Amino acid sequence: MNRPLILIIILVTLIASPVFTQTSSATREKPVIYFGVIPRYNPIIMYRSYQPMMDYLTANTPYHFELKLSRNYHEAVEFLQNGTTPVASLGDVTFAEAHQKFGAKPILKPLNADREAHYHSFIIVREDSSIETLENLKGKHFAFGDYHSTSGKLIPYHHLLLHGIDLEDFSSYVHLESHDAVAKAVLKGHVDAGAVKDVVALRYREHGLRFLSVSDPIPSVPIVVRKDAPEELVAALKLALLAINPDDPRTEQELIRWDPEFSHGFTPAAIEDYQRIFDLTQDNLTGCGLGCH
Repeated sequence: MNRPLILIIILVTLIASPVFTQTSSATREKPVIYFGVIPRYNPIIMYRSYQPMMDYLTANTPYHFELKLSRNYHEAVEFLQNGTTPVASLGDVTFAEAHQKFGAKPILKPLNADREAHYHSFIIVREDSSIETLENLKGKHFAFGDYHSTSGKLIPYHHLLLHGIDLEDFSSYVHLESHDAVAKAVLKGHVDAGAVKDVVALRYREHGLRFLSVSDPIPSVPIVVRKDAPEELVAALKLALLAINPDDPRTEQELIRWDPEFSHGFTPAAIEDYQRIFDLTQDNLTGCGLGCH
């Protein structure tokens, strides 16, 4: 029996009954794989949100997964390019950049609570703001996310353009390092409005946010591998994450600890899923699109 077939049999056996924890002695015997993530939130929230997923992958694959945080979106792409991380959770824009620069491939994408593979960008204001329409944003101070952010920059920029709002219509605008930073800037009154991804908008709503506008659906953020990633690693990731059944009561309790964007299961991803993002980044003249570097 050849080696790939043996590996597949072992993986299928592991995934037949997914587990969420594993003994430390078993973990120490596994080769380490660093899993990269763009800095969607502050480091404390990032670790709290993504470490349970690393624990699950370690328990259900032949590898020990460790989270590799980056200081910014561009560094996450660099880690993938230089091999520090053979696998990463990127945004749509950072994936487009990684695909163009060094052939990175999407393998999986998360489902939302409705079991659909998309999410949204929200334009937010304080609950007590006098701003009622997008037209009212003219002359205001606005906060985008990172230049590389899909739902913090690319999509809201084009969404605003479609509604007749250009950057010159703001009194000023800034780019902040994370979605959390944008939400907090709005809540503290440092800016009049901002753009964040849906899970962050929903997280901060109870603290005094109001949703001014919602974008059209955005393809959900891909899990990406280097083009030379070992087939065994890719197969293990797919088997483990596709095996998640969020409707199983036992699994549901464990997934509460995961980042909300990854707690509803996964589906296979293909390059074609992100064609709209490729098209928009080619047209993006206001920040880091595909031709930025």
